[in-house]
Amino acid sequence: MDHSYFDDRTVTARPSSLSAALRERAATWLGKPAVKPVPVRGSGSGSVTTLDAAGPKLRRAAASNEALGLDHVRHRYGRMTAVDDVSIGIAPGEIMCLVGPSGCGKSTLLRVAAGLETLQRGTVRINGKVVADDTGCVPPEKRGVGLVFQDYALFPHLSVIDNVRFGLSGLAAESQRRRALETLEQVGMAGHADHFPHALSGGQQQRVALARALAPNPAVLLLDEPFSGLDARLREQVRDETLHVLKKTGAATMLVTHDPEEAMFLADRIALMRDGKVIQLGTPVDLYTRPNSDYAARFFGEVNRIDGRVRGGAVDTPVGRVPCDLPEGAEARVLIRPEALRLSSPDSSADARVPNLGRVMAARLLGRTSLIHLDVPDGRGGCHLHSRMPGQFLPAEDTHVAISLDVGQAFVFPAKDPT
Repeated sequence: MDHSYFDDRTVTARPSSLSAALRERAATWLGKPAVKPVPVRGSGSGSVTTLDAAGPKLRRAAASNEALGLDHVRHRYGRMTAVDDVSIGIAPGEIMCLVGPSGCGKSTLLRVAAGLETLQRGTVRINGKVVADDTGCVPPEKRGVGLVFQDYALFPHLSVIDNVRFGLSGLAAESQRRRALETLEQVGMAGHADHFPHALSGGQQQRVALARALAPNPAVLLLDEPFSGLDARLREQVRDETLHVLKKTGAATMLVTHDPEEAMFLADRIALMRDGKVIQLGTPVDLYTRPNSDYAARFFGEVNRIDGRVRGGAVDTPVGRVPCDLPEGAEARVLIRPEALRLSSPDSSADARVPNLGRVMAARLLGRTSLIHLDVPDGRGGCHLHSRMPGQFLPAEDTHVAISLDVGQAFVFPAKDPT
C-alpha cells in the first residue's frame, strides 16, 4: 500500500462558484472544453457523454480521474455476505447514490469506503492513492473524507461553530474560525454559529453536520441516510439545499438512501443494490426508462404487471402489443408504468382503429397527477390496471375511456427473472 499518501497529499481542484460548476458540466455534456477548465466531473479523458432524447448517458470515469474508487470489494459478517464483489468509481464533482432495501449492503459499502469497517477483500482508492487493500488500511481520520451520519453526531457540549471547527485542528485558531464561518455561510447557518445543537431544528442540525464535513475541504463526502430523520416536507427542502451545496463544493459524493425518489433527485448516477450486489448502475434516466430487470423496474416506481407469451417478437396485452427480444414462445412478464397508459374520451380518438377501452373503477386526484383505476377486458375476467394522468383528470366511475399505450414505458422480462 502506498503510504506516501500522508506525506504528499494532493488537493483536488474545485470550481470557484456554482456558475463555474454548471459551465463545466455543460461543456462536458457537449464534448467541448470550457472557457476555464477545472478538473471536476466530466473533465479530462474519462467522461465523454452523449445526449439523446431520453437524457445523458454517462460513461464511468477513468481510474486516473476518480476521486473515490472501490474495486472488487467483498465484506462478510460471519456467514452473511453484506457486500459481494462491488466495483464503483466516483469522479470529482459527481454525486453517486447507493440505493436499495434495508440489508442490501449499501451502508456497509459506505463504511468500508470511510474506513469505519476494515476492508476484507478488494481495494479502496482516494484521489488515485490506495488507502485500503490486502496489505493494510489507512485510518478514517487520515483518508481526507467528510462524513455525515444518519443521527448527525454533533457534540452537544460544543457550539455550532466549535462543532464545525472540530476537524480543523491543523489550522491556527483564527484560521479555524474563519473557515468554519465560511462553511456555515455556505449552508445558511452562519447566524447560528454561537448556538448549541439542542436549540436547533432537525434540518438545522443536518446543515451543521454537512458544514462540519465540508470544512476540511475533503475530496470525498460520504453521507449515510442524511435526511431520514426529517419529516417529509422538511426533507424536500433540506435535500434541495444540500444538492446545491454539494454541487458548489465539487467534492465527489457517495450518498446512501433507501428512497428511490431521493436518489433520482440528488444523483448524477445511481447504484441499485440487492443482496450485496450492484444490480444496475447508471443515470436516473437509465434506471427509470431502461431498467435491466424486473427488480429494477419495480424499485423505481409503480408498475402494472401482465403475464403473457412471446409471439412474433412481441407480447400481446389487453392494452396493445409490446415488442421484445425474448425467444419465440417464451413466457414473459410485461411491466407497464401507469403514466404509459394515456386516457381519452372514446369519441375523441382520432385513430381509425377501434380503441382499447377500459371501465373506470375509481379516479383520485393526487395533487400534480390523477390516478385512475381501470378494469380492462382480457378475455379472462378482466385486468385491473392503474393509469396516471397529469393534472386533474377525473372521469366518472363506470364510464369508459380509450387507452393508448406508450411502449417506451413498458418493459418485458422473462417470467422467471433471476433478479
